[in-house]
Amino acid sequence: MSVLEIIAVIISFLGIWLTARRKLLCWPVNLLACALYFKLFLDVRLYADMVLQALFGLAILYGWLAWIRGKADVGEIIVRPLSSLQAGAGLGAGALGAIAIGWITSRYTDAVLPWMDAALSSFSLIAQYWTARRHAASWLLWIALDTLYVGMFVYKALWLTAGLYAAMIVLALFGYRRWLNARQASPA
Repeated sequence: MSVLEIIAVIISFLGIWLTARRKLLCWPVNLLACALYFKLFLDVRLYADMVLQALFGLAILYGWLAWIRGKADVGEIIVRPLSSLQAGAGLGAGALGAIAIGWITSRYTDAVLPWMDAALSSFSLIAQYWTARRHAASWLLWIALDTLYVGMFVYKALWLTAGLYAAMIVLALFGYRRWLNARQASPA
């Protein structure tokens, strides 16, 4: 446990909490969390997750703009449905990305857990994209991913980060419920 990990955990928790509450402030807070975790993952040789943080940074900028454009007249972020076709395409892209990233990191780096790290990173990009597109289903994918991340971070002795991801499962449940309620309350 390092000071960097402690700060990254606090900032990340705040960012996810703000996301669950559909607050635009979530995006700059999450951007800071990405920068902190980029450095932490570099230090512990989780390279796919390190690169994921850089890609999250780009996705965060996209999400920020998408949310600004996706506000209702009352200032609330509008939640959109995810079709079966979109879900299948996203999960397929996540699987292809996992194979590609896993192959690269298992052959060309000294990555620890290259295949698990690759799969979690690839599917996290899909979950982040779904979040940016304001799909409540993103929270279901985050729940599955965060559960697996807890195990990986325990294995790497990143105890606070494992605790953060356990808390993020609870936040994702909260976010999913809130987003479903918002979706049901919004006009079609």
